[in-house]
Amino acid sequence: MLAKRLWLFALVFLILAPASEALADCTDPPAPEVNWRRCVFDRLEFREVDLTAAELRDASFYRADLSESRFEKVKAFRAKFVNAVLAGASFPEADLREADMTKADLSGADLATADLRRARLFEANLRGADLTGAKLGGADLTYADLSGATWINGEKVCSEGSIGRCN
Repeated sequence: MLAKRLWLFALVFLILAPASEALADCTDPPAPEVNWRRCVFDRLEFREVDLTAAELRDASFYRADLSESRFEKVKAFRAKFVNAVLAGASFPEADLREADMTKADLSGADLATADLRRARLFEANLRGADLTGAKLGGADLTYADLSGATWINGEKVCSEGSIGRCN
């Protein structure tokens, strides 16, 4: 009788369980549209990789080197890029809402049209970055270096010594 109840419970659970996205495969190599949701890639080197339209929600890249990589249309909601090297990386149309980029090196990065709402860019290096059309509502730019960055209007270039805001 107990086995029958457990089987019935499992069947009901499977029927009522929401259809979820495909499970992430954290062992997949970097590639466009890869699903690395909730994967951990701390301290790894992924220079010049193409992660176009990849699923990176809640993934961790703590101290990873992703310089010169492509993140076009990436879904990186709440991803962690703390102390990551993202110099020269491109993020057009990337969803980086609530991403943690504390102390990340984003020098020369293309963040044009990226959604950075409520992202944490505390002490991030944004020197020479392109923020044209980026959404920065609620983003934490405390102590971020914006020297030479192109501001969201696409016209203003932040002066040398722009820390925490574009001067």
